[in-house]
Amino acid sequence: MAKRSEAPTSADVARMAGVSKWTVIRAFDPQGLIAADTRARVLEVANTLGYAPNLLARSLATRRSQQVAVLVDDFDNPYKLPTLSLLTAALQGQGILTTLININGSFDHLAALTDARQRLLDAVVLFGTAFTPETLAHARAGGGPPCYVLARDCDLPGVVSLHTDPVSAMQTMGAHLWDRGHRRPVFLCGPRTHSTALGRRRAMRGFWADRGIAMGEIAADRYNMDTAGRVTVAALAEGPRPDVLICENDILAIGAMEALRSDLGLSVPGDIAVTGFDDIDIARMPSYRLTTIRQPVAEMVGLLVGFLTGQQEPHSVSLPGTFMQRGTA
Repeated sequence: MAKRSEAPTSADVARMAGVSKWTVIRAFDPQGLIAADTRARVLEVANTLGYAPNLLARSLATRRSQQVAVLVDDFDNPYKLPTLSLLTAALQGQGILTTLININGSFDHLAALTDARQRLLDAVVLFGTAFTPETLAHARAGGGPPCYVLARDCDLPGVVSLHTDPVSAMQTMGAHLWDRGHRRPVFLCGPRTHSTALGRRRAMRGFWADRGIAMGEIAADRYNMDTAGRVTVAALAEGPRPDVLICENDILAIGAMEALRSDLGLSVPGDIAVTGFDDIDIARMPSYRLTTIRQPVAEMVGLLVGFLTGQQEPHSVSLPGTFMQRGTA
């Protein structure tokens, strides 16, 4: 049997490129301090020799794996995929790979956070809705990796959150609805976990309370169209009809609109206005033309990548959304 040839080593690259072994290591680190022409020479020699660094060995030596876990618990929401596309592409451009973890009934947040700690991942990004204060406390305990919350507000100490400012967004949306004479608002929210108990619902409730109006509420236990439609039909069949349905996000709004039109025979916005939050692609289609708030996804992703790569000091950021007036309100 033919003897297996030995793979080239960093020492081989260093000798041929005329540099030290540590310079070779820095050349393969996107954040490594090294002159551009030196990096180019090292990478050219490495390519010629067919050398690739042993990432496992490097992570054990540096205590950095160049991998980040992203936890998602609501894949039904179409807002997730475009954001994940932007995030993973930006991280890969910095030499960081993403471990995508599907949070579900058999693998919850606590299991995922424990797994991330065992795998020496550099950080955990919670990009979902069902995490609780206990989840985040666990993430901060026992020397676990730093934890970031993307596209959700979070007020727990030590957890960095990047999100759209709910107060300014809901004030803008509420003022638009008030100016058009709406006085019977109902808020359609998703699962009542810690992340959704803050922010949008609270800000909108405060807007109407300041005007002497008690906002009604409908709760869906999942962020998907079918659930939104079912709870909307059930709620409107039992009580007085609101004149506007303010939805926590676009997918709830679209599910509610389908039910209002198909199941209840109502006109949107003639009989009832509907608003959303996110500005997903479907919201812009002629069939919906949903009035909503556009989240600054690219800005949030850019900041998060800066935090994860050490280019910026991590801190919670609340960014302004953009009010998108269309045909549903």
